[in-house]
Amino acid sequence: MIPLSNPYVIRYPEIVAVADESGSRVELIEFFECVGGAMWAARHYSKSPLVRSVRTVGGSNRYLLSPGIVNLDLQGSKFPAGICGAGVERDEIAISYVGLGGGGVGATGCRSYAGGVIRCESEVSGGGKKAGSTIWLPRRQRVLIGVDDTDTPDEGATWTLCHNIANAVADESSRYLSHTIVQLFPVPYRTKNCVSVVCEFASSDPSGLTARFQDLLERHTLSEKTGMATCTLFDPSPLEAYGWAVKHGEVGAGLLASLGTGGLKFQMEGRGIIGAVAAIPFATRYEEALCLCDGRP
Repeated sequence: MIPLSNPYVIRYPEIVAVADESGSRVELIEFFECVGGAMWAARHYSKSPLVRSVRTVGGSNRYLLSPGIVNLDLQGSKFPAGICGAGVERDEIAISYVGLGGGGVGATGCRSYAGGVIRCESEVSGGGKKAGSTIWLPRRQRVLIGVDDTDTPDEGATWTLCHNIANAVADESSRYLSHTIVQLFPVPYRTKNCVSVVCEFASSDPSGLTARFQDLLERHTLSEKTGMATCTLFDPSPLEAYGWAVKHGEVGAGLLASLGTGGLKFQMEGRGIIGAVAAIPFATRYEEALCLCDGRP
């Protein structure tokens, strides 16, 4: 039997943080392997005054944070652990955790050893101790890449191509976070299902990421009408009305030209650019993304 090297620590595979341009909003993304521990943390960490919202996306918990430092009135069972600090610097984001008992183990060793952590300061935890830690993560920017129209009636599939490209271009400066298939209005000239895709990254090199993604997309697309768009807004909701319009009916290029949204760039401007941009505001909003709005019962 193989002995356990550290039986009381579950290492988070990766922790990533993105901030808006002003540093007033932070999204902390914790990828987990232990579902029970992650659900426990999401429930209790949400009680911190720094946590504006928390949601589980696939194998990650996402905490929307306001920067600051707070003293948490921890109580066993009721409020045993939480996020007590969030700070945004030029190149780094600092996150502080504190917890009681097993919550202290999660707040210290489990996160201090996580992938993506630059450095940490951690107290001794375990038993009934109150313990905390601060971890420093690279400050990253959200990059959303929308793609549509890469296949033909005979071969190809946009969703698989985008996922494989996203995996290929991810590196230490650009982490691949999510992949969302977006159902569009089934226009007559669709290949078959009429969906587009948005891939989400946390990046400190948005221009390099975009260039690598576009290079592979141009190399492997089977269509001459491929569209690719990038959005570097922390919150892509300014594109939401446009996205719903493309889900509800056929949209011409004129509506797209009228958007004028900062942070949005057109990389490949084939006919698929209409659906590529429409996918962006639905990133990780899977129920809405997959909704078919064709007017039929």
